[in-house]
Amino acid sequence: MKYDYLIVGAGLFGAVFANEMKKAGKKCLVIDKRGHIAGNIYTEEINGIHVHKYGAHIFHTSDKRVWQYVNELAEFNNYINSPVAVYQDELYNLPFNMNTFAKMWNIRTPKEAAERIRAQIADLNITNPSNLEEQALSLVGTDIYEKLVKGYTEKQWGRDCKELPAFIIKRLPVRFTFDNNYFNDPYQGIPKGGYTGMVSKLLDGITVKLHTAWKDYAVKDNKTDTYVTLDGKDTFSKVLYTGMIDEFFDYCEGALEYRSLRFETELLEGEENYQGNAVVNYTEREIPFTRIIEHKHFEFGNQPDTVITREYPKEWNKGDEPYYPVNDDKNAVLYQKYAALASSQKNVLFGGRLGQYQYYDMDKVILAALKLSEGELSDSSAHRLAPAANP
Repeated sequence: MKYDYLIVGAGLFGAVFANEMKKAGKKCLVIDKRGHIAGNIYTEEINGIHVHKYGAHIFHTSDKRVWQYVNELAEFNNYINSPVAVYQDELYNLPFNMNTFAKMWNIRTPKEAAERIRAQIADLNITNPSNLEEQALSLVGTDIYEKLVKGYTEKQWGRDCKELPAFIIKRLPVRFTFDNNYFNDPYQGIPKGGYTGMVSKLLDGITVKLHTAWKDYAVKDNKTDTYVTLDGKDTFSKVLYTGMIDEFFDYCEGALEYRSLRFETELLEGEENYQGNAVVNYTEREIPFTRIIEHKHFEFGNQPDTVITREYPKEWNKGDEPYYPVNDDKNAVLYQKYAALASSQKNVLFGGRLGQYQYYDMDKVILAALKLSEGELSDSSAHRLAPAANP
């Protein structure tokens, strides 16, 4: 069988690209090493509850085109992300807003809150932050940093905040309104029935092979610069690769760094409501998990049982699932070496968070995949990396 594209990865980026190519009359085959489609936005049903298997995913965007695109794939509910933070025996609303400040300092007005934050920042006298701790303190002062930033950040990165570069936190949004809506985007929600159905619709009519690893499936035909399956039965004019870019090149320049996660999911039979909110963050470093997700609240469920997931950050080692790129100076230099190698590849495209070593929100994944497909169909794509999602 001759295919126009072999798409490595059945996640959101690969599925959007495959769908666009199919609509243009191109023949695609999608492979994924996992036993399911949808990548990290995969949802599975447990006792009638759609469980976000790889952590909470809340769709949000300011791009009307992207919002219209996803609403053609699924009906979205009106879920608004309003996390709660736990510090010792105290509960705080996130993001940092007047509800947070009223609880923290027993105040009522925006003026009081702003003065409290300004005074704490002034007392610190930090003019040129040299690490993440100083950067955060210079943005929000001592109380917010100590209770809601420090421990959570150190768990996420596995390092003391003094050991992390300042640029990791460019800003910490502070709102002087009583608004617990975490995102500023006008379009937000969760697809009814979970994300797996949405991706399934994207891949409808496209051949998908699961439990299929890239390295075990196809090899390059050096005579034609195209790819062929190991058994020689199928050929592919081009490849879209959404896996780890350093792995594609056999780590020839060294391994990029990632942070990984471990999920501990528990079915609580006979318990209707465990924590009263979909996402509760635990900000003390002494508590090993960063948050507990109660999945039924994403879809306003009223099932007699509930399912919770504790999320534990961990160091990434080869063989682990990479979730977050470590975008420090060292890894940025290393990634540019791989980007140069990628640009020199004939008939291979790289996209997605692993293919571009960049954290993407879901709307940015979709936008980048649409731009790449448009470039391919117009024959104007001169580079092998997907274009940046932001205009």
